[in-house]
Amino acid sequence: MHVFRMLRWLVCGRLGPVWMWKALLLFVAIAFAGQLLGIIFNKSSVQPAAHSIFSSPDAQGPALGSCQPHTHIMFLKTHKTASSTVLNMLYRFGEERNLRFALPLGYQLGYPLPFNAHRVKGYRSPRAMEFHIMGNHMRFNKLEVEKVMPADTFYFSIIRDPVALAESSFAYYKEVAPAFRKAKGLGDFADDPNKYYDPRLRNNHYARNLLWFDFGMDNNANFSVELAQRGEAMIRQTFRLILVSEYFDQSMILLRHALCWPLDTVVSFSLNARQQKPSSNSMMSGSWILPNLSLTDDQREKLRQWNALDWYLYKAFNRTFWEEIKRFGHAQMEQEVALLRMRREDLGRVCLRDGGKPVEAYRIRDKNIRPFQSGLVKILGYELHPGLDNATKMACLRMIRPEIQYKDVLDSKQFPRAPAVQKVMKGEAGGRTVEDEVRDWNGSRLMRSNQTLKRGQEKGRLR
Repeated sequence: MHVFRMLRWLVCGRLGPVWMWKALLLFVAIAFAGQLLGIIFNKSSVQPAAHSIFSSPDAQGPALGSCQPHTHIMFLKTHKTASSTVLNMLYRFGEERNLRFALPLGYQLGYPLPFNAHRVKGYRSPRAMEFHIMGNHMRFNKLEVEKVMPADTFYFSIIRDPVALAESSFAYYKEVAPAFRKAKGLGDFADDPNKYYDPRLRNNHYARNLLWFDFGMDNNANFSVELAQRGEAMIRQTFRLILVSEYFDQSMILLRHALCWPLDTVVSFSLNARQQKPSSNSMMSGSWILPNLSLTDDQREKLRQWNALDWYLYKAFNRTFWEEIKRFGHAQMEQEVALLRMRREDLGRVCLRDGGKPVEAYRIRDKNIRPFQSGLVKILGYELHPGLDNATKMACLRMIRPEIQYKDVLDSKQFPRAPAVQKVMKGEAGGRTVEDEVRDWNGSRLMRSNQTLKRGQEKGRLR
């Protein structure tokens, strides 16, 4: 205001000395320049919206060369091997790229019957339909799988030490498998399996050579080296990579390179993990019931003998696994595993509440991401951090979405007009699917096949 008054005074004829004019003009020039520079600096100080952590360069990981990502993938989802975590990776990869999944009509592909192609939703469509990814629980049947999946499909699976697998299976299927239900604890079962085991009873396949069974072979066959070698050869002929649950991070690096996938596709949070210790709430209410899983060294050895076919497979493919790592390079493997773990920690800090640790289902506020509870064990899940931007929230949600809910999301995307008339109850992992009114892609009613009754009213037991 003072500047303009002075200008008006000068313009109105009350002219002062020349030096006053020069000083005035210099003052005006400086003020204008200062105002202009202030605007520029203020604009430059406004930071652009932060990019999602999922779009950062770290998401890609070390370069993979000139390979092309595999998009035709068949994953044999074995039981109690961290396979739900692997399936989540496949779900995320496929959903982000709009790939088509070979989804079951219910929640498993006819398990525990040998897989049949007609169990895939949309397989009988009159239109030519390309399926990219298959990964839900099945009992492997190569000839039927080949009817669904393209010839260039990459086959892989995952195995686990039979003793650790027996511990998890006993905890999870104690009320499902008659052999486990009769035993007071896993140690009692290990001491004399034949006392509890009857191969004629439904769901007892969970109690003996479960890996062998999932690969489509006779889990009750008497062990012989010749038989075991034939089974191993069959698996090697079909499956290009067998992962090992005990070395999960190393497995993910091998898988990433085999599939030519970015690092973030194999970064994961453990899904379907069971609670190992009672919470304070459970102890106060007296509701905690944990199957007795304690074993002596002698009982562990007895379980290896009882699951001799699985034990043979585990030793054979564990040996191959480390041969693969040797070819890959131990130093490079250590470096990439370290990057994988750092990335998991970074994403955990961004995505998850409670420091990234899994929590009991009742603590998860969003019912849509609560893991399904089944049997005597408590299945843990995750909660998202509040206040995430939409892109980050969606990416984080994909990483923690439980298997059953994720399958439903994918199903609704692939078959938006299909009638949602599914009564898949009474537990699939507890034996089979009871699909009283399951319908195919076009709404036609399917035959009531793959039916098994079991105890309980749950929707499905998956892992």
